[in-house]
Amino acid sequence: MDPQDAVDLGREALLIATLVSAPILVAGMLVGLVIGLLQALTQIQEQTVAFVPKLIAMVLALVFSLPWILSQLIEYTSELIADIPNKL
Repeated sequence: MDPQDAVDLGREALLIATLVSAPILVAGMLVGLVIGLLQALTQIQEQTVAFVPKLIAMVLALVFSLPWILSQLIEYTSELIADIPNKL
């Protein structure tokens, strides 16, 4: 394995990690933004008001996107394992 192969493997791993985590992070970010706006409008600055809805939204996003996440991880892993003989 040459250095370029190692760089490509790292780049692909970071890309898959970003894609897999994106639905959960986007859900948390959007709910946090909405709750932050509501807190700014109502001047309620309780931190638990923002934490619980974000947690629920992120769990729901995980539940709904889990089949897609697993298919992406299985596809990446199978390609990685199948390509081992070509890298040696």
